[in-house]
Amino acid sequence: MKLSDFDFDLPETLIATRPAVPRSSARLLVAEADTIHDQHVTDLVDWLRPGDLLVLNDTKVIPARLFGTRARTSAQGETTARIEVTLLEPRSDGKWSALVKPLKKLRVGEEVRLSVDLSATLAGTADGQGHLQFNLTGDDFDAALAQAGAMPLPPYIAAKRAADARDKVDYQTIWAANSGAVAAPTASLHFDAALMDALRARGVATTYVTLHVGAGTFLPVKVDDVSTHKMHAEWGQVSARAAQDIAAAKAQGGRVIPVGTTALRLIETMARDNGVSPWEGETDIFIYPGFPFRVADGLMTNFHLPKSTLMMLVAALMGQNRIKRIYEHAVTQGYRFFSYGDASLLLPETHTDKTDTTKS
Repeated sequence: MKLSDFDFDLPETLIATRPAVPRSSARLLVAEADTIHDQHVTDLVDWLRPGDLLVLNDTKVIPARLFGTRARTSAQGETTARIEVTLLEPRSDGKWSALVKPLKKLRVGEEVRLSVDLSATLAGTADGQGHLQFNLTGDDFDAALAQAGAMPLPPYIAAKRAADARDKVDYQTIWAANSGAVAAPTASLHFDAALMDALRARGVATTYVTLHVGAGTFLPVKVDDVSTHKMHAEWGQVSARAAQDIAAAKAQGGRVIPVGTTALRLIETMARDNGVSPWEGETDIFIYPGFPFRVADGLMTNFHLPKSTLMMLVAALMGQNRIKRIYEHAVTQGYRFFSYGDASLLLPETHTDKTDTTKS
């Protein structure tokens, strides 16, 4: 299975830089077995059944992009350098792993002033990342970060425009609760209060899991044989309540449909490790064609980058030939792609033989 198997031509004009307003007005491609339907996210109530369970990721994106200055005094006087910081994840020693640009402009022990209240000292480096010690902790750190930081927009949006105040709302789900992600679970961005009310009235249940999405979600696949790719690890948790909800939906004949690839990867990690039961830890599960799905009966997700691990995941769910046709339809019909783009509801006919469920 080669990387080129997951490539497709995507016009630059289809890459969304702002979300639909209101959120639930985005378009929704529904792929059910061999049929494709052009809908809107508000039409979810017509495609989901009473007793179905949506699994939602309640991670909260932190404003992880920071801009500051480093001052240095030498025989020639004081010099300053602009420093850009993108937080990646908290470390067990209380420091943060971060991308620091340019890292060569900063020495170990030097301070970067990020705002009136917030500063960070470079404590060390490893694997091209900086380890930063901040001057604040706890609620004080969260408050200062909220003031000084910008949302860490994906590279394909950041290349077109800078993050602004709108993104602090747009790039966050309405149920975000547990801080720690540096990228949003973007399929969930389509949900608003009105849609949630309509789904409840329909008899569709919801449950929450947590997977802190890391910057590694944007890393390109660099190997030609995709089976040799190594996924980045991300921390996640399936609570006892969520496991109970999933088991109950299955027992009562409802479909378990994760919203977003992050929620899907987490519940499939849980099932692989210890069945439908509480789970917590780091997952580096890699889902590509041939993967045996144990929990997910479908998936709501946005449209993904060519040659990405997420393309491999949806191909595993729907079949490679089928997903090619779905994406060809999406491009032809002008669906908007990536984090702020439109959505798809993928409903495979069966969990067996996902390597090639349709004829070309």
